[in-house]
Amino acid sequence: MAESPLVWWRRQGLRFRLSVAAAAVLALALALSATVLLSVLDRALIDTVDESLGRQAQTVRVQADGNALTTPITTHDGTIVQVLDARGRITHVTFGTDRLVPLLDARTRARLLREGTATDLDGRPYAIPGPLRVVAVSADRGQTVIAARPIGEIQTSLGTAARVLLVGTPLLVVLLAVASWLMIGRTLRPIAALRRGASEITHTARSRRLPVPASRDEVHHLATTLNDMLARLEEAEQRQRALVSDASHELRSPLASIRLQLEVALGHPDGQDWQETAEGVLEDTMRLSRLAEDLLALARLDERGGVPARSEPVHLDEVVRQTMERYGEAGLSVCDPVQVRGDALDLSRVLINLVDNAVRHTSSKVDVALTADGVLTVTDDGPGIPEQDRERVFNRFTRLDSGRSRDEGGAGLGLAIVRETVRAHGGTVTLEDACPGLRAVVRLPVSPT
Repeated sequence: MAESPLVWWRRQGLRFRLSVAAAAVLALALALSATVLLSVLDRALIDTVDESLGRQAQTVRVQADGNALTTPITTHDGTIVQVLDARGRITHVTFGTDRLVPLLDARTRARLLREGTATDLDGRPYAIPGPLRVVAVSADRGQTVIAARPIGEIQTSLGTAARVLLVGTPLLVVLLAVASWLMIGRTLRPIAALRRGASEITHTARSRRLPVPASRDEVHHLATTLNDMLARLEEAEQRQRALVSDASHELRSPLASIRLQLEVALGHPDGQDWQETAEGVLEDTMRLSRLAEDLLALARLDERGGVPARSEPVHLDEVVRQTMERYGEAGLSVCDPVQVRGDALDLSRVLINLVDNAVRHTSSKVDVALTADGVLTVTDDGPGIPEQDRERVFNRFTRLDSGRSRDEGGAGLGLAIVRETVRAHGGTVTLEDACPGLRAVVRLPVSPT
């Protein structure tokens, strides 16, 4: 089955299509321009002849009205003149003009006199080569003045102009097509360089960038945008590799502990306290479970690309009250009615992670407050975090207290989950000095109720 012209056209290269389109548009524009030019030129020349004939006929009419006509009638521009009496007989003519047969018959003369226009006439029956332009003017005593002039030279000039345009227009189209081909090729050269650069980027050369042209045009902006995209992809890949590496390191410790406990228990079954072994294995299993849940939460946040799982009205004060019921070590000082848009489960997880961290490090109490402007604070009176480390703790697998046991300190994913979740809801989270202790401040945009 033969492909359609449209399919064939779409399969051609951009350079070919642009060149052909430019040539086609120019050819159409030149053809229309040539047609208009010839039409205007023809009309202008004919109008000039008609104006000259009218003036000459009026001059002869004045002479006829005053009985001042000479034989033959003298004209200075080669105009042919016939003067007819009331009965249609020729009384006066210019030199060499037919004295027996009028140039116009009675019906045509009547029409031209009535309309006041000129007409074309074949001059060969009157021994005049080529076409004539003829006008008729009425004089006194029923006389009629007929004036004519050959217009063969006008038609010859128009024909010459048409032939010049017929030859010159295709040459101009071909010239533009060649120029368009060269210019478009030069314009697309940076794009070809981008394509070659992209084909050379592999998984073993991730840090390479595409060539950026020096010109500040659309191709320059495209190359810059693509390089920014490559940088983001490289950063995301590095984050993924770091996450896999850190996760593997975190998984190694509880798995090694479980394996060691089971090997010891199986190697000495008689002297082993199986209740103690089961409790130890369960504790390490719970650590693995928490780590798996945190990793899954981060993976889902990354997969959604900074968008909450649901966007629905959430009464944040109710979420805070329900969450705080599970904590005896924390108190709720302020809880104003606040409505936000997002996912209630994710926001509850944010508060749980912040309160868990606060309870883990507090000396005596933890205070939670929610104000009407959408600000949620969790304050403890523990040792706090140095100012230079308050931003770093939001990175994944970051733990500042190296002496703290993994069981108590977790895997360092809690605050990372908090920040990603709050950002997905359009808010911010920061850490401040509580003097003493640390205050976590979450600001969420409040939606109208």
